[in-house]
Amino acid sequence: MQNTRPSSSNPPPPAAAEGGSSRRVYLDSNATTRPSAAAVAAARRGMEEAWGNPSSVHRTGQAARRAMELARAQVATLIGAKPAEVVFTSGGTEANRLALEGVLQLATGRGQPAVLLTTPVEHAAVREPAAALERRGVAVRRLPVDGHGVLDPDDLAAAYGEAPEEAAVLASVHWANNETGVIQPIEALAAVAAAAAADRAATTRFHTDATQAVGKLPVDLRTGGPLDGVDLLTLSAHKLYAVKGSGALFVRRRVRLAGVASGGPQERGLRAGTENLAGILALGAAADESAAYLADPAASAGLAARRDRFEAAVRAAMPGAVVPAGGARFGRLANTANIAFPGLLAEAILLGLSERGVDASAGAACSSGSLEPSPVLLAMGLAEPLAHGSVRFSLSRHTTDAELDEAVAALAATVGRLGRLLPTG
Repeated sequence: MQNTRPSSSNPPPPAAAEGGSSRRVYLDSNATTRPSAAAVAAARRGMEEAWGNPSSVHRTGQAARRAMELARAQVATLIGAKPAEVVFTSGGTEANRLALEGVLQLATGRGQPAVLLTTPVEHAAVREPAAALERRGVAVRRLPVDGHGVLDPDDLAAAYGEAPEEAAVLASVHWANNETGVIQPIEALAAVAAAAAADRAATTRFHTDATQAVGKLPVDLRTGGPLDGVDLLTLSAHKLYAVKGSGALFVRRRVRLAGVASGGPQERGLRAGTENLAGILALGAAADESAAYLADPAASAGLAARRDRFEAAVRAAMPGAVVPAGGARFGRLANTANIAFPGLLAEAILLGLSERGVDASAGAACSSGSLEPSPVLLAMGLAEPLAHGSVRFSLSRHTTDAELDEAVAALAATVGRLGRLLPTG
């Protein structure tokens, strides 16, 4: 493997590892990305130059407004939208909540019954608002997925058809899974939603949480295009090499939402509060960089090839390792490898990797002192021993083959040691 690093964003060198390694190998980019040099510079401009309040009428405020609207146009260009359809938020979590509650609270406020169609493999930023809406009387249906976590468009069509004719129906299905990288057939699902909207008298909407997709996959939301059935789409700045604290919700012009944060007229009255200019400008810069990255298909293909070589090397060094989503029908994100190690706990593997200078994450979360298996993996039908031992390795655009070689060596040493301490038999 070659020790080369793409230079498009000129990232700083990794920090030194505490466990003796001279540097850290960062393989947790689905959790957050290292901000690019351009994004950091844009954030600095937002703090040092465009620091005025965009709502102020004086020149300082209007200079900030112009900078913010340029960033809005940059984000719109990345996703094939109109600038007026981009609503800035504090991140993906807030954008998801605005999408779900904004549609369904508008309906229930009119006395209309409301139905939410979703899946059990969504991120917690959708799962938890869905549960909260259910407690408030919204009918929530969690549609089954196949063994790779993919929703069949026919099942979505059937669910739309089974909803009461007078009910407002919102479907929320993520574009790409944060744990496995599995990609949903969004065009087909959006077409189902568009057909349902045409057939039903009541309001029918489709939302996709695209925080893991934007910047990694081409997104074209043009009216009349193949994604015209997508009414709402979520993105997050720190997933695409910008800084934390900013995100956006695409709201197609035909969609009406109830605001969920009152207190001011900002962002079309949907999201009150003075905008985070530093974060927004960083997001705009990162959107431009992402557009350039996506314009070069070889870049994504090269990343997928590095991911595939990494998985093959892990399976060769540790024959019991399993890639649960390796055969997903519509593919996976080029940067994501979810690998399960039967008989071991992900938390123990992660600690061993961290000591050896490798950062990764688990498909399971530690809660109240006990390791619970990932609901995403369980919904895919993965056996609990595999779900408990699932580790996610998410590469960045800048991950090198040499870094992946280091990760394989660290993983083999960690798994070998744990296998001796915790025999599977």
